[in-house]
Amino acid sequence: MTDGRAEAISHAPSHNMRARLRQMSVWFQKVLTPGLENSQYAYCEVLAQLVRKDVDWLDLGCGHQLMPDWMSGWEQQEAAITGSARSVTGIDLDQSAIRRHRHIARRVVGDLHRLPFKDGCFDLITANVVLEHIAEPSLLLAEAWRVLRPGGLFLFHTPNLFSYGTLLAVLLPQPLKNKLALLLQGRREEDVYPTFYRINTRRKIEDHTRRSGFFLVDLRMVESSAQTYMLGPLVVLELLLIRILRWRFCENYRTNVIAILKKHHTREF
Repeated sequence: MTDGRAEAISHAPSHNMRARLRQMSVWFQKVLTPGLENSQYAYCEVLAQLVRKDVDWLDLGCGHQLMPDWMSGWEQQEAAITGSARSVTGIDLDQSAIRRHRHIARRVVGDLHRLPFKDGCFDLITANVVLEHIAEPSLLLAEAWRVLRPGGLFLFHTPNLFSYGTLLAVLLPQPLKNKLALLLQGRREEDVYPTFYRINTRRKIEDHTRRSGFFLVDLRMVESSAQTYMLGPLVVLELLLIRILRWRFCENYRTNVIAILKKHHTREF
């Protein structure tokens, strides 16, 4: 039998080390890339602007929470945003994850390629770091178009395939990616899902949008915080690269994409 106190003590140095390295990274960040924030903050800002009292909202791949738990005040923000909509529905294929969701009462276990909802029943659809896991984005977009009301919006946040981190992830075998996700992000193996990156560049998004009958309202290539802080001084190299990517002509290589699609009243091809 394992002594709980001994186990806690054994994990303490790892936790303390992570905190010290994060603190060092924050100092370098203030010097090299002032104002840098994780792309999740940018996504949540856009989301808060779109959610209103007259909106029926569907969150695709909702998992066990809308926002990552490292975000300051995430529970209060999540409760406030979900409470601002007329209704909120979440769908995910992972039953164990969706069962733990605290702020979405209407939860459905289902395939995102075949949404189990009637036509035209939502005003807003969202997907937060989900589309990179979609094997057939054309099917997902067709389903999103179907269940949206005319004028409805589809907001998504996803990694950019042409960013340095995503290109590296594509080249790595899955077991190594699992280990790096645990080291760099604290994500366990069960929270790391297969990726396809089939709608993860500006051109791919524009092509799929046009073919699906949506209108592209907004597409932003956004930066995000450094992921290599657990590697000590090497985070400086990543921060310098992020600084370079702030130049206008480098924007297509930033780490993340936030896009808003709008449903036409009729399909236009």
